Amino acid sequence: MNIKRKKKILETLDGCVDLNGTDLEKYFLKLQEIGLIINKKKSFIDILRFCSTLGNQERLKIIHCLRIKNYCVCELEAILDKSQSTISHHLKEMEDIGLIRGWKKGKFTHYEINEKKLDFYRDLLEKTI
Repeated sequence: MNIKRKKKILETLDGCVDLNGTDLEKYFLKLQEIGLIINKKKSFIDILRFCSTLGNQERLKIIHCLRIKNYCVCELEAILDKSQSTISHHLKEMEDIGLIRGWKKGKFTHYEINEKKLDFYRDLLEKTI
């Protein structure tokens, strides 16, 4: 963090009613340490990947569909009115975080929600937020 930014934050902290009599330099370092700890936590990274992945309208629609039943890419194309390559891209993003899994059924790949991984993300969100 640059010196100007640090000075600005320290000035703002100095105006906090709850911090009267606090050594602001030490408190600032403590706050910085909290930020570093958060950024390094695996749970934070997992939540970030989960939220980033589901923070897309098409992926949310796919998850909604897969909650109803398992579908193959061509069925999802018809439901979402999107190209096969677009659907495949979104499916891969969700597979990468383990949220869904695909399996071959004849010449088509069908997809389902990985309930254990979904439960993992739900628990993680509940514990963190």
